[in-house]
Amino acid sequence: MRLDDEAESQNVEDRRGGGGGFRVGGGSIGIGTIVVALAASYFFGINPMVIINGASQMQSHAPQQQAAPANQPPANDAGAVFVRRVLGNTERTWQEIFHTQFNQDYPPPKLVLFSGGTQTACGVGETAMGPFYCPADRKVYIDLSFYRELRERFGASGDFAQAYVIAHEVGHHVQNVLGISEKVDAARSRMSRERANALSVRVELQADCYAGVWAATAQRDNAKLIEPGDFAEGLNAAAAIGDDRLQKQTQGRVVPEAFTHGTSEQRQRWLKRGLTSGDIRQCDTFAASTL
Repeated sequence: MRLDDEAESQNVEDRRGGGGGFRVGGGSIGIGTIVVALAASYFFGINPMVIINGASQMQSHAPQQQAAPANQPPANDAGAVFVRRVLGNTERTWQEIFHTQFNQDYPPPKLVLFSGGTQTACGVGETAMGPFYCPADRKVYIDLSFYRELRERFGASGDFAQAYVIAHEVGHHVQNVLGISEKVDAARSRMSRERANALSVRVELQADCYAGVWAATAQRDNAKLIEPGDFAEGLNAAAAIGDDRLQKQTQGRVVPEAFTHGTSEQRQRWLKRGLTSGDIRQCDTFAASTL
């Protein structure tokens, strides 16, 4: 990606290196949460969703703890600049989409950089969760060490792969703004765990599609932004974090009823759908007969 000419977002809060009380609770949607659950499932033989849901309920009553302080990175380190420029582009792109298709303004999310752990309106944000979006405070949270894990553990390298991670979480913000998240949460409360998991898959695949819509629209507005091979990097990243691949890596077998994000093939398919169409109307995963 060529981001040199991109204006940086002013909606980034850098909490890296600082302390801060936090409590653990549920409600966040994280691209890496399933990795932690599956790893625990492998070692303890517990259904991954039991770990996720049980931890959320029990830890919501935990006393506040202090995050361990660390050295504060410079405000203009390369990672922070990259994030601010990508987020800035998503703000301008989604503003255009909202004006064109919904005749309304786009309220951009805040993005919080943290290291180790940080307080959110959804509870604690931890590095092990991976990047996530909290609907309650409309903020995206990311520990930049996730990019190293994405590259070294999942084999998904490249700046567009990193931008896709941000765009996916911004996609959850778009769902929140459009009222989709509220409807899904209400539906989940009336479902069995297996059906709720299936609905979660549709939520995540739509966020992938929205990430593709962002990239396609941004490329249309600035042909120099996307370079050859960028889209392939994004598709590789989407495949790397598919439920089936993660389950195979962590527990040696695939358990479809425990899927919450979609298979590698599904994640690639819906990201590609957004990339090729550039049309948010093509991202209705809830109406799709097959994913």
